[in-house]
Amino acid sequence: MDKRPIGIFDSGVGGMTVLSEIKKCFPNEDLIYLGDTKNFPYGDKSKDTVIKIATKCAGFLIAKNVKLIIIACGTATSQALNVLKNTYKVPIIGIITPTIESIKSDKNLLKENRIGVIATEGTIRSNKWDEELKSEIKNVEVISKACPLLAPMAEQGWTSNGIAKEAIKEYMKPFKEEPIDAIILGCTHYPLFAKLIREELGKNVKIINTGEKIAEFLQEYLINCELINDEKNVGKCTYYLTDTECNFIQVAGNLLQDKTIQDKIIKIDIE
Repeated sequence: MDKRPIGIFDSGVGGMTVLSEIKKCFPNEDLIYLGDTKNFPYGDKSKDTVIKIATKCAGFLIAKNVKLIIIACGTATSQALNVLKNTYKVPIIGIITPTIESIKSDKNLLKENRIGVIATEGTIRSNKWDEELKSEIKNVEVISKACPLLAPMAEQGWTSNGIAKEAIKEYMKPFKEEPIDAIILGCTHYPLFAKLIREELGKNVKIINTGEKIAEFLQEYLINCELINDEKNVGKCTYYLTDTECNFIQVAGNLLQDKTIQDKIIKIDIE
């Protein structure tokens, strides 16, 4: 048994979609969330900049004695994961590997050979999803699309209004012109648009939420690595933001259905 908390970081509210799934599966685990809102968005930054920022975020969480770090960000996963794993001894998991492992273990998903990936410009530019999907899954065809407007819209809480509908309609065009079997939400902000994506692509396209896949992955990982906290207590969540002059509190509160989240947020400086 390991009572230490699990650390999670992202550039903003997107990573809360991962935290919410982990919280559902592991209600007795303590969680520390770092939202690097000061440096949002990561998706349009250079690889070197993302690595520097992600290293500071991981260092902050390690100083909090976390037993595991989840990079709840597609951009930081695609550009900084390997550097962080080589820098720190604490286990560090991104969003790509757990998602692909889930696809590989799902016989229904393995039948699908046309998979769409939507993500930030930085993630798509890195080509990580394409490379790893093709490396792990035989005969898969990957169709990728950068959707740079979605993360900023999610931070504003614009996930179901007319602007969001028009943006999703535009971004889904390639997947309707060349039909796909499944679509990976390769940025953790994007599950907030899942309903609109479903309306555009129809019920036959499987929507793959990376937050759900990380939570599934952890169920076996924590036990195998003897990191599970099997006490029957109710886990607590602590939230750190690098900038509180943002809409994080409102959007995160709605996502977690927690009206008291503002009282749990601590402003910090990772510079």
